[in-house]
Amino acid sequence: MAEQPVLRADELNKTYWNGPEKTIALDNVNLEIRKGELLAIYGPSGSGKTTLLFLLGGFDKPTSGRILLDGIEISNMDEHRLSRIRRSTVGFVFQNYNLVEDLTVQENISLTMMFEGKTEEEMKDRTAELLDEVGLIGKERQRPSQLSAGEQQRVAIARALANRPRLVLMDEPTGNLDQDNSRAIMKLVTSISNAGGVTFIIATHNLEIVQETRSRLFLKAGRAATDFMSRS
Repeated sequence: MAEQPVLRADELNKTYWNGPEKTIALDNVNLEIRKGELLAIYGPSGSGKTTLLFLLGGFDKPTSGRILLDGIEISNMDEHRLSRIRRSTVGFVFQNYNLVEDLTVQENISLTMMFEGKTEEEMKDRTAELLDEVGLIGKERQRPSQLSAGEQQRVAIARALANRPRLVLMDEPTGNLDQDNSRAIMKLVTSISNAGGVTFIIATHNLEIVQETRSRLFLKAGRAATDFMSRS
C-alpha cells in the first residue's frame, strides 16, 4: 500500500472581497507531498505563494476546496484543535526570522516546546540537539541582535523543528540572505529533510533555491501555471 501523503490540497480556492471588488488569490490549486520531500512553490510577487503557504499551515481558511494533513481535513477545523495541530505537526520559518529580541537563542527555540508542556530538562536537551544540528553550538546564550542574518535564520529553523513536526513551511527563507548564506541554508534544509524525513515546503522567488528541490509548483496569478512536478 502506498504511503499516505503528509499533505494534500484538492481544488483549493481563496477569494478576497473589498466591498464589491473581488480578488482571486488562488484558483483551483492541487498538490500532494509525501514524507521527506522538499517542495518549492515559486512564481512572481503576487502570484499567491504566501497565501497558499498560510492555507496549508492552517493559518487561514480556503474559500473552497480541502486540505488534508496526515489524512485529517483541517480546512474547516475549529481554531482550538487547529492551533494544537499547528504546534505539534507544523513548523513555520519566516523571511524576517520572527525571533524575540529580548530572549536568548535557547529561549527562542524553547518557546514552542513550552506551549506543549515540556519540562525544563526536555527543553534543554532538545535545544542542545537542535543547536548541534543547525551548527550553532555555543550560541545558546546570545540574543538575536548578536547573530548574523544567516545565524538568525538557523535559529528560526531550529525553533520550527523543536516539536519534531512532520511538516515545515518556509516563506522566502533566504529573502534577506546573501548568496552564500542562502546556499548554506538550503544545504541545511536538504540535510535535515534527508536525515529525519521532515517534509519541507518553501515559498520562494529565488530560482537557485527552486533548482535545489525535487518537486516544484509554479504559480502565476493564483493558478498553477504548470503541472505539479512529482518526485523523480
